[in-house]
Amino acid sequence: MSDAQGNTDQNPFRDGDSDVAKLVPRGLRIGAALSWRFLVVIAALYVVLWLVGYLSVVVIPVSIALLLAALLAPAVAQLVKAKVPKGLAAAIVLIAGLAVLGGLLTFVVVQFTDGLPELQRQLNQSLLQIKDWLINGPIQLGQDQFQGFVDKAIAFLQDNQAALTDSALTTASTVGEVLTGFVLTLFVLIFFLSGGDGIWTFLMRGIPAHVRPRVDVAGRRGFASLVSYVRATAIVAVVDAVGIGIGLAIVGVPLVIPLATLVFLGAFIPIIGAVITGGVAVLVALVTNNFITALIVLAIVIGVMQLESHVLQPLLLGRAVKLHPLAVVLAITAGLVAAGIAGALLAVPLLAVLNAGIRSLLHEVDPVPSEVDVLHDQAAQPNADEDDKGKDGKENGSP
Repeated sequence: MSDAQGNTDQNPFRDGDSDVAKLVPRGLRIGAALSWRFLVVIAALYVVLWLVGYLSVVVIPVSIALLLAALLAPAVAQLVKAKVPKGLAAAIVLIAGLAVLGGLLTFVVVQFTDGLPELQRQLNQSLLQIKDWLINGPIQLGQDQFQGFVDKAIAFLQDNQAALTDSALTTASTVGEVLTGFVLTLFVLIFFLSGGDGIWTFLMRGIPAHVRPRVDVAGRRGFASLVSYVRATAIVAVVDAVGIGIGLAIVGVPLVIPLATLVFLGAFIPIIGAVITGGVAVLVALVTNNFITALIVLAIVIGVMQLESHVLQPLLLGRAVKLHPLAVVLAITAGLVAAGIAGALLAVPLLAVLNAGIRSLLHEVDPVPSEVDVLHDQAAQPNADEDDKGKDGKENGSP
């Protein structure tokens, strides 16, 4: 059929020369474009995570060495300012750190060994009280029933002796891997402390020249954020350990020093770590003392956690590490699922570095790498932060 001008109407569904893409609705085209790009990103992340897991024997020691370098770098810098050669300064700080760690571990082992007989005595007494409550308390469990329960537990252990033996062998293998990782961590840490600047400069040679200064500054600000995070976390861990340790000593819970050390180590996993280790202290108080003592210890743990979350974290971290508590919890959970305890330990530092680095890439104005002091808290902030703020103190374009 033709119109007055002689043009012929064509059916796009029958015309083989028509562009089929024009027949696809615009919303569907946009959705498809977003979908395949999303799948490519997910696939790339999966490959990266798989490589990290496959090389975890190397990745985890190097990551822990980087955390320790962020913790010890200020001490090395102070010695360098005092005209000590950088290599010697790194050796002094590392040896001093190992001495402190060895002394602390020795002290904890000695305290645990000395307190073990008292712990066994209180544990046996608590077990007798539990037995008496089960038999003579509201449950009225008969002596024969109680003995049958004990016999079943013993039979279960005997039936699963092979599995327990395999677990012990696996644990021994894990101990060997930990020792190997510890040696590798020390080896890498020596080079990070003595020649970290040179290593970073070498890595920057692989970045295109026109974006090298911006990437260099972003990396430096990311490391500055890591220094601030590790420093603040160490102080918070000390306060948590001392506060809970004093509380345990006052109420008479055994193994105060080992439990306080456990709290100190757990505090390096924000929010979750201190809660879990504090829960262990409450459980020990319940088993070795009584229910009232456990409630008192629980109140002490909650009080210390409130002090940490409302005073220490905001005061010490300040503006250097801008991480929302929800982001911290999600990062720890994802790290725990992906890589266990090591993932939970490294998730938040990685998030802090990425946060500072990305903000620097987006907001940095005229970056000059030599002007970034990575050992200063405010070095994690892009130099455009103050310029982008309006008279009301908010960033331009922000709500």
